[in-house]
Amino acid sequence: MTVTSMASLDAAVTPREGDLDSPRRRRRMPARKVSAQVALYVILGALALVIILPLVWMVVTSFKTDADAIRNPYSLPDPISLEAYSTPLTSGQQPIFLWLWNSFLAATVQTVLILVTASMGAYALARLEFPGKKFVFGAIIATLLVPPVVFLIPNYLIVQNLGWLDSLWAITVPGAAGAFGIFFLRQLFIGLPPEIEEAARIDGAGDIRIFLQIVLPLAKPALATLAVLSFLGNWNDFLWPVYVLLSPENLTLQPGLSQLQGAYSTHFAIVMAGAVIAAVPVLILFGIAQKQIVESVAGSAVKG
Repeated sequence: MTVTSMASLDAAVTPREGDLDSPRRRRRMPARKVSAQVALYVILGALALVIILPLVWMVVTSFKTDADAIRNPYSLPDPISLEAYSTPLTSGQQPIFLWLWNSFLAATVQTVLILVTASMGAYALARLEFPGKKFVFGAIIATLLVPPVVFLIPNYLIVQNLGWLDSLWAITVPGAAGAFGIFFLRQLFIGLPPEIEEAARIDGAGDIRIFLQIVLPLAKPALATLAVLSFLGNWNDFLWPVYVLLSPENLTLQPGLSQLQGAYSTHFAIVMAGAVIAAVPVLILFGIAQKQIVESVAGSAVKG
């Protein structure tokens, strides 16, 4: 055997330097992935802790007395007291549960109105052809760039002239035709396959039947998402109800809770109990609509 053949054999049998590194690299890659996942979990855990701690402090404070909440604001309740929850039931000066009902009724009515107006407007802008369609859509989108406080005085004058001050209609009708709902649903309707609607028209279905029986069922996840966002928007609204609701018994929960803070004293335990009561319906609503919201977000990501 020649020297050249021996060298070739040694080169074929002996692993190269790059080959020696490759198993190490394969062993290092999982370690790097694990360390990246650990770092990600640590960051997410820290963010979750920052979000959860105020909620825990709110719940803990609601089970204290006013004196205990002032004396030991960051400690556990000693003893546990239900005074903050029982006082609104026995005192007519703090009708938290009446404000809760007013908020729930107003948020539900406005959510239904938004779903009706936004779905019809979005479908018209997505599928129907009419003169000035692009201009109308541009004008609607332009209202999103205007700060909401600009509409405060015009809406107040309209509500006053209609005689709706201090009523349910004052906090439901003015925001029932928002531009966000139309834009949100229009993007969904544009992404739906037009062949489905064309097949329905061949079978003799009209625009109204197609809209009610085909388009809306396909848009259930997006409608659920819009419903949750609309409900939260009305539920958490503070500024507008303060201007148009005058009687204490007609207040919603957010401006009502602000009345628990007096000029010289604040009932911290009752305020926190009211905040807990205000958070419960929202959590229940999100739990019910969580599946639809995830489907809507996932569908938007796939289309994008």
